[in-house]
Amino acid sequence: MVRIRYKNIMLAATFLSLTACNAFDRISEIGDQPQLAPIENPTKQAGYVPVSMPMPPPSLNERQPNSLWETGGRAFFRDQRASRVGDILTVIVTINDQAQIQNETKRSRNNSDTANLTNFLGLESKLSSVLPAAVSPASLVDMGSTTSNDGKGSIGRQEQIDLRVAATISQVLPNGNLVVEGIQQVSVNYDVRELKIRGIIRPQDISADNTVSYDQIAEARIEYGGRGSITDVQQPRYGSQLFDILMPF
Repeated sequence: MVRIRYKNIMLAATFLSLTACNAFDRISEIGDQPQLAPIENPTKQAGYVPVSMPMPPPSLNERQPNSLWETGGRAFFRDQRASRVGDILTVIVTINDQAQIQNETKRSRNNSDTANLTNFLGLESKLSSVLPAAVSPASLVDMGSTTSNDGKGSIGRQEQIDLRVAATISQVLPNGNLVVEGIQQVSVNYDVRELKIRGIIRPQDISADNTVSYDQIAEARIEYGGRGSITDVQQPRYGSQLFDILMPF
């Protein structure tokens, strides 16, 4: 029993310490704008996992005698578009999605059953001795039931985002595809807006002005949100969130 109490006390103390650390950090930032994250190497960040995808066998780049052309080369002249690790390109995020879904299901059924026993070898008069006195042979069974079900559902969704973010090539896959990652942070009136994008693109999809559209990014991960005083007001308090999780009703 003592061991169980000690364990519960330790868990409670750990929870309170974590909550207190977060509270102290937020209290220390009162009156100051949220700090922007420093520029870091994406491959050195915690939780970074290199992309591994099925790849065809690499081709051998062999130079032909007396030729300036390189086998497997994409262009004769030097391409100024992003193609190597560390190069920068612009990702255009223009999302204007709409979805309208409406479903309706109706079901109804009516049942009616009637049975009588007005003449049964003269024994119908003896029914009162077996059944309650109020029984009538003319209406031994008279049942009816009605079932009705009407279900409706609708979904209305509209999303519109128009942004541009500079991304960096963090990895070149064996088949030549590029892994790009970009983070953009903007601080306005004590609130930080943050856009993150990550995915895989083909070098051929990069346009002449060194841009690529978001719908040409495979395995795209796009995050757009914010943090700060305005975002904090829009979020329920920690107690309310905990109550919503624990309340079973």
